[in-house]
Amino acid sequence: MSDIISVNERIDNLRNEMKKSGVDIYIVPTSDFHMSEYVSEYFQCRKYLSGFTGSAGTLIVTGENAYMYTDGRYFIQAKEELEGSSITLMRMGDAGVKKEEELIDEMCKDGGAIGFDGRVVSDIYGKKICDIAEKHGAAIMYDRDLADIVWKERPVLEFGPIYSLEEKYTGESVESKIERVRRIMKDNNTSSYVLTSLDDQAWLYNLRGSDVKCNPVFLSYSIITTDEVIIYTGSDIPKELSDDNQIRIMQKPYHSFYDDLSKITGKVMVDLSVSNYLVSRMLSGAEIVDVENPTKKMKAVKNDTELENIRKCHVWDGVAVTKFMYWLKNNVGKETITEISAAEYLEKLRREQGPLKDLSFETISAYGANAAMMHYSADEKCNVELKPEGMYLVDSGGQYFEGTTDITRTIVLGPVTEDMKKHFTLVAKGMLNLMNAVFLDGCTGTNLDILARGALWKERVDYKCGTGHGVGYMLNVHEGPNNFRWREPQNSRDKCVLEAGMVTTDEPGVYIEGEYGIRTENELICVELEENEYGKFMGFETVTYAPIDLDGIDKKYLEVSDVKMLNDYHRLVWDKVSPYLNEDERAWLKGYTKEI
Repeated sequence: MSDIISVNERIDNLRNEMKKSGVDIYIVPTSDFHMSEYVSEYFQCRKYLSGFTGSAGTLIVTGENAYMYTDGRYFIQAKEELEGSSITLMRMGDAGVKKEEELIDEMCKDGGAIGFDGRVVSDIYGKKICDIAEKHGAAIMYDRDLADIVWKERPVLEFGPIYSLEEKYTGESVESKIERVRRIMKDNNTSSYVLTSLDDQAWLYNLRGSDVKCNPVFLSYSIITTDEVIIYTGSDIPKELSDDNQIRIMQKPYHSFYDDLSKITGKVMVDLSVSNYLVSRMLSGAEIVDVENPTKKMKAVKNDTELENIRKCHVWDGVAVTKFMYWLKNNVGKETITEISAAEYLEKLRREQGPLKDLSFETISAYGANAAMMHYSADEKCNVELKPEGMYLVDSGGQYFEGTTDITRTIVLGPVTEDMKKHFTLVAKGMLNLMNAVFLDGCTGTNLDILARGALWKERVDYKCGTGHGVGYMLNVHEGPNNFRWREPQNSRDKCVLEAGMVTTDEPGVYIEGEYGIRTENELICVELEENEYGKFMGFETVTYAPIDLDGIDKKYLEVSDVKMLNDYHRLVWDKVSPYLNEDERAWLKGYTKEI
């Protein structure tokens, strides 16, 4: 109850500051100055004000009401965390739920004002709000960080050390990458390129940092011209990079970026879809050429060096997860194991197998009904003990110099219901079906998504999220532009043709509120298979190696082809993982990868 009271007090405090500033509607997104998905503690304003801890959501506050918009991954979690507060949950995509812009349009008053911090609102979103304000004769105040005033104990903005990633890991030099970018600048007849997304900059300069938990990026902006590169950071970049006269990289203080931005003239290349609203406002003296960041596609298509490293680190990761499954199966009910202690043990196993730098995200360790919350996070307030019954879901991954991993396994701990087995089997069927897809070059993830959902749709079941996302190389675990989604994207830049070298997750699931959640996830490398008179055929190479729990499989829901795919996959798991197990673990794996 005290948490709910403090949330309501914070909303009231925000309203007081809104009143002082003459703001009628105030918007607090989940973002940083770089439009990142995951952000450091300094940027957790929405979480502080609302109490909702999910990684995606927008808080909209007026003088009388408050609304939290979030997507299907967080409906159950947001409902629980917002219960008792004065904030109304807005379930994005549900029938009858107004879009954010529609709600703001409805609430906007003639002569009123809409406020937000232009540094944490995207350019596209900010312009939509501007159009609404103009329609109603209202003002836009994009220089108002009112959350900063309310958040008295806000953490400081910290900058950690920046380090180089050697070419034996990246497979390409910084010089080569910058030259590729400059060719695209030339193609677009631009003399400057403004780059603000953190993972794109880390990839471009073969640098990594630690400014965002589990994401090896560093807070930075870049201005690239035809003959120099300026990086704006809060920490020093490695000396060998700044001393390289051929690249001509100059470093400036992080907070001086906007002053320099306002001085740019001529044609400047910017990807407004991933830039904040203030960037375009400060480029008023330049002609903006809105082009998708060329680095986005470049880093999505992994080179041969990266792919070989990725295969290597996934063996380490698969061994750790397999050992974890063996341990859990043999110890649940015999010793006290909680969601947190299980996650800690899995991390310990990862550190024993390979040179783990960090986790790739906070482990989702969810037992029973908690697993119905797709991005559940156990903490001191909610840390359930695992029992020898039902199912346990663990979604985890590691950051290695050799790559980034992301794997989910749902593990049967004891007796389960018929529905649980049915859903478990259909999820595995969908994952395997997509994993074994053969398709013509030119297909997008939207073309293939039904392969994962089809079996569930026949049972009139669905999951309120995408089927898969791109994965970075020792970078963000969620990386565009490649993905698997059933719905056609409205933004043309989100329509990504799957190319050889792209790494994408394959993770269908079933989430029954209040009962259980099931997800099975592998990572796939897109590969070329064959070219003939019908065209170029593509497919996937699986690089995730851990068994699918046969205790959850009911063969009556599988066709002959499904059984073959499962047996073939388990043969691959045995070949990759068994050499690294002890005698008892190997005997267990033999049973859990047997042909059915």
